[in-house]
Amino acid sequence: QVQLVESGGGSVEAGGNLTLACAASPSVDYCMGWFRQAPGKEREAVGIIDDDGRTKYADSVKGRFTFSRDSAKNILYLQMNSLDSEDTGIYTCAARSGVACLLDARIFHYWGQGTQVTVAS
Repeated sequence: QVQLVESGGGSVEAGGNLTLACAASPSVDYCMGWFRQAPGKEREAVGIIDDDGRTKYADSVKGRFTFSRDSAKNILYLQMNSLDSEDTGIYTCAARSGVACLLDARIFHYWGQGTQVTVAS
């Protein structure tokens, strides 16, 4: 069983930056991803990173959001720059075992509790 704990959410003005962190326990080399859900909207993928470090981002965040990994600490970071009100939502970290690593919430096995990101316009 993998436990995921997110941190780093908060409120920021449009144009600002935030960094989210997802701590995984125990240490595993899994496909991991971030998903978000805005009020009244369905959950959507933000991006994924596989165990080889290859990343894929949703079109809406490309060029603004970046993954990084601290393998020694088992932490996945999501650096979010140039935030706007459309980025507001609950951001949740997810992980899955297996080969496939896709921008699809249905394939992920483990989920964190989520952290709120609010961008004031």
